[in-house]
Amino acid sequence: MSISRRLSVVGAWVLALMWITPLLYAMWAAFHPAEFATKLVWSAPVTFANFVSAWDAAPFASYFLNTIILVAGILCMQLIVCTLAAYAFARYAFFGKNVLFSLVLIQLMVMPEILIVRNYQTLTQLGLVDTLFGIGLPYFASAFAIFLLRQTFKTIPAELVEAAVMEGASQMQILRHVYIPLAKPVYLAFALVSVSYHWNNFLWPLVVSNSVGSRPLTVGLQVFSSTDQGIDWSIITAATLLTSAPLLIGFLIFQKQFVQSFMRAGIK
Repeated sequence: MSISRRLSVVGAWVLALMWITPLLYAMWAAFHPAEFATKLVWSAPVTFANFVSAWDAAPFASYFLNTIILVAGILCMQLIVCTLAAYAFARYAFFGKNVLFSLVLIQLMVMPEILIVRNYQTLTQLGLVDTLFGIGLPYFASAFAIFLLRQTFKTIPAELVEAAVMEGASQMQILRHVYIPLAKPVYLAFALVSVSYHWNNFLWPLVVSNSVGSRPLTVGLQVFSSTDQGIDWSIITAATLLTSAPLLIGFLIFQKQFVQSFMRAGIK
């Protein structure tokens, strides 16, 4: 094995350890009493009381439901809006097409946090503050998804489209039966990015949500940040594992499909 190869392997292991160390600590603290949260004692008793205390400290059932509805709703709207936009950019020629697509790409350089004040003012005018729809509204159109799908649609052979036209297929039928099936790896790759981002999104939901009825998991975790009676790291890590468990379990189950979809979609 060459020196460069060895350095690459060592670097990969170092990065892997740096990534997994906080997770290992969270698992240790969550399954042990508070007095052992910062002590590595192998004989320490294992307990599930931290998870019970964390679950009882906040309405996690409502938070989970809100998060699932929010993430699924955003993803569905993104797939619909971005598919139609990408199809138009890839298939049709119209005035200002390149300018409009350039404006879409510019959105990739704008951080969502920059628009928080303006978006909040807009939601206030629409009466959508403290609603799940209001939290998801700014994310319904994704420049990233439009760009990925447009590039994928442009690689689809024209012969397939011509064959569909000869069979009498309409534009929407061509999109549904030709373009979308051939872009499934891209859809899956983007879905992973979208779900993970909005499941963990914190700042914008914190600004918009004011009640349990619209509060997602990440915002609900702030109930454990109170220092009036001290910070119990065992309960905090247990609550953190409760919120991140669905994503971790999903990745462990479908990790092979995840990696393949990202590789086929060309996301590095």
